[in-house]
Amino acid sequence: MATVGELTKNREIYSIQGNNTVQEAASYMSHRNVGSLPVLRGGKLVGVLSERDIVRRVLMAGRDWKTTRVDEIMSDDPLTVSSQEDVEHCMLLMKQHGFRHLPVVDNGILVGFISMRDVLLHEVDEKELEMRMMRAYMSNGQ
Repeated sequence: MATVGELTKNREIYSIQGNNTVQEAASYMSHRNVGSLPVLRGGKLVGVLSERDIVRRVLMAGRDWKTTRVDEIMSDDPLTVSSQEDVEHCMLLMKQHGFRHLPVVDNGILVGFISMRDVLLHEVDEKELEMRMMRAYMSNGQ
């Protein structure tokens, strides 16, 4: 079984500070082509900001994204997983809690950020490998 750390190793971690404006965060998310960011304060994970947070807590609430700070609308105290967590358990947690992204934290330090897309692509790769192995077995057995 693969671990979360295997999926996220050698990947740049995009993050934002809580005192950034929502406009700055949205611009950063757009340039990095990501739908969610871990929010840091003093190097520590304090929350997660998602596109959904921006839509619900800024746009739909009529707030000004140029002056609203990230830490005012982020989802605070996020659920995290360790890099040693297996991918299947991570997928179960995402499903149970309705999350599409989870911060990966080891010893209190953010070491990665995993998305449902990462998990699903891993599962597809695993299934393709299993199918190739079964086909090879079946063709050698005939």
